[in-house]
Amino acid sequence: MNRIFAMTLLALAAALPAWAAPPEAVDIGSRRELFVDHHLIDALSGLELRMQRPVDRGPAFAFDKPWEGPFSGYVTVLHDGDTYRAYYRGMGESDAGKDSNPEQVVCLAESNDGLHWTKPELDLFPRKSAPKNNIVLRADAPGVTHNFAPFLDTRPGVKPGERYKALGGVDEPGLFAYASADGLHWRRLQDGPVFTKRQAQVNEGENAYVFDSHNVAFWSEAEGKYLLYYRIYKDDKRRIARVESDDLLTWSNPTLMEYRRANGEAPPIEHLYTSETQPYFRAPHISIATAARFMPGRVAITEEQAKAIGVDPRYFHDLSDAIFMSTRGGAIYDATFMEAFVAPGVGAENWTSRTNYPARFVVQSGPAEMTLHVNQNYGQPTAHLRRYSLRLDGFAAVHADYDGGEMITKPLIFDGSRLSLNFATSAAGGVKVEIQRPDGTPIPGFALGDCAELIGNEIDRPVTFAGGDLSSLAGQPVRLRFVMKDADLFALRFEAD
Repeated sequence: MNRIFAMTLLALAAALPAWAAPPEAVDIGSRRELFVDHHLIDALSGLELRMQRPVDRGPAFAFDKPWEGPFSGYVTVLHDGDTYRAYYRGMGESDAGKDSNPEQVVCLAESNDGLHWTKPELDLFPRKSAPKNNIVLRADAPGVTHNFAPFLDTRPGVKPGERYKALGGVDEPGLFAYASADGLHWRRLQDGPVFTKRQAQVNEGENAYVFDSHNVAFWSEAEGKYLLYYRIYKDDKRRIARVESDDLLTWSNPTLMEYRRANGEAPPIEHLYTSETQPYFRAPHISIATAARFMPGRVAITEEQAKAIGVDPRYFHDLSDAIFMSTRGGAIYDATFMEAFVAPGVGAENWTSRTNYPARFVVQSGPAEMTLHVNQNYGQPTAHLRRYSLRLDGFAAVHADYDGGEMITKPLIFDGSRLSLNFATSAAGGVKVEIQRPDGTPIPGFALGDCAELIGNEIDRPVTFAGGDLSSLAGQPVRLRFVMKDADLFALRFEAD
């Protein structure tokens, strides 16, 4: 079967019109490449690209302080050295319908392992009832605390006093920029907004719902600039746009993000309330979006059920879940997977409006594990942040069932002397790799029969070939042929010994 498959590929290539050039080689260097899209895939036979669903690990912490409450949200989780910090909006008794309510505050929870959380007792913004509390910012500009979105600035040469950055604000007057040395004491970078509603318009007349969400920025190592993904409204749908900056203060090139599937077609446009776009921490040239999909007017529970769980009467007339997308730069999200990444759980409390919104940033929480946090029970007395786990790099995988199959990559150019895989098999399953010339012929010493079968479940396992290390092949185009049975392939990386 394997020989027939390879011959079929060669026959198809020979039958292409004269003008149809072979795929250009993708220079991956020594970057880790995840199978979250078809970027490296040329052909699949008997295999499929399959999204992985996070595993529910239960509540992380409750929004139970008097100044937090059922409408706490827009959570950001940062992993800074040995400390995890969760920033989020506290609304207390504030009106949830007023985004610029000055009573909203930015709250903080901390963890030393990403699993167990406490709320610090700080004296930054004392209250009569709680001189020490977990508030790290009170509104000093309209709407800033409604959707405050911090990030760790990884730009080379960033000032120590500005290692933490953040944006926050609503449609009028716009987004304000903040900086902090320690993540606790925040200051504005300039008096006025750095990005306004007028500047944010991609097309004339798009005035509704601008910035009415989590507007998220970061330093893009791949593009060498700051990127901001923000919310707009187009053709009666909540959409995401992006804009660029060299200094976080001046923004340009507003662009509406489009969605594409593997076949090049665009999926149906759905409301995306938040995008939570972020560079993946183990492969920062790939940005992931754990987006909140919003279904306005779609009702799943009755008024009696809503009363039983204590949800605010305004917040059970819509539904939401989370989807997974990715982008390698520019104005395109890869939307290969439109099924729910995090679907609502059992119980009426999970089927209310604006619940199931992912927090920003997936963080490592163990040697082989990463964590996605999700806002749940929104608008209810039981509102909390919940933890979901995935294996490292495990957003999606090339999947083989028991009958097995093959994948051929596009021509690749790599740096390094060995190939390492993040994979999992059953006891009966396995993975083998062949290195080919761009025309599909096996390279002696690196053919399928020269590869030791990989069996097991590992984050980083080198592939062994009879031909030895791969240094003689570095810098020249090659294809990889994977033959798999009852296995998942999550990522690959070429690296030096």
